[in-house]
Amino acid sequence: MLNVFAPINNLGYGVTGYNITKNLFLRDVRTTLYPIGGIEPVGGMEEIISAINNQINHIPELPCLKIWHQNDLFSRVGNGKFLGFPIFELTEFNNKEKYSLKHCDEIITCSKWAKQIIIDNNIGFTDDTVHVAPLGVDREIFVELKYKTNRPTTIFLNSGKWEKRKGHDVLLECFNAAFEHDDNVELWMIPTNPFIGNLNNEWEKAYKTSKLGDKIRIIPRQESQIDIFKIMSQADCGVFPSRAEGWNLELLEMMACGKNVIATNYSAHTEFCNDNNCRLVDINNLETAVDGVFFTGEGGLWAEIANEQKESLIHHMRSVHSEKQQGVLKENENGIKTSEKFSWDNCVNEIIKII
Repeated sequence: MLNVFAPINNLGYGVTGYNITKNLFLRDVRTTLYPIGGIEPVGGMEEIISAINNQINHIPELPCLKIWHQNDLFSRVGNGKFLGFPIFELTEFNNKEKYSLKHCDEIITCSKWAKQIIIDNNIGFTDDTVHVAPLGVDREIFVELKYKTNRPTTIFLNSGKWEKRKGHDVLLECFNAAFEHDDNVELWMIPTNPFIGNLNNEWEKAYKTSKLGDKIRIIPRQESQIDIFKIMSQADCGVFPSRAEGWNLELLEMMACGKNVIATNYSAHTEFCNDNNCRLVDINNLETAVDGVFFTGEGGLWAEIANEQKESLIHHMRSVHSEKQQGVLKENENGIKTSEKFSWDNCVNEIIKII
């Protein structure tokens, strides 16, 4: 029995809130949902509506699970045990974030990497009060398809809102360095960031006016997970040169589709990424996180993407392209096996154990 306080939409927190609420409800856990913000349809909404309708029989003594940002865990539902589930990317918290986190009785994180950061920040949480419930992927939507070898173009895909943190500056530089105009290759981006306004246009202009801008396709924000899958199913390789991630849903979704993936070997996605299922870009150093938009240098560190990391990224992209052109690019079987372990049902299993 649980009160869930979470968003329901097609952004990262919203997809997480949707799938956790849905699977709790399907497990016959008495789940009452109190949505944060307006609701967007993510998938089938029957369980979500039923969980909202449970508000009519509100039980304040039940535990409250809030799936939300680490700087806004002040409010809650009811007066039972309060479990915060923040998804964060950096190594330190500022004073507001620390004060916010302290309102929780216990913390749930989605990776061992994140759990250790909570403990290391010395804000009162210990190994017994910080838990790990890895997020999942919907294997009813993101499924592997028989690998197509009749399409000549090698398609790289990045899905994730425009941000320096996600390495979009590095990706543009390395894509243009890796290939020439006569290479049969494209880069597809699903990057709309609803929080940066006209900066979306600046990012898009930088990509489209670059050396290989005519090989870059900017795809609008999609309305559903099924729409995302339809695009992912056409790509050959997901490329994610992130400086830091709180989880990286899209990376796991690409694995579930059997696609090759390239990613940095740092932060939360190391919970499911390794050299058996991913072409890794190893990280040697961390640096202060500054992007002039979301990060001002007061919230810790992220991965440094130096020349060595750029060369590694270029090498991986060229290797994928070469294998595709030779007809030997294989399905990511280990990625599929990984995605089967990281299901939303398994995530909910861990939450139930914690509660």
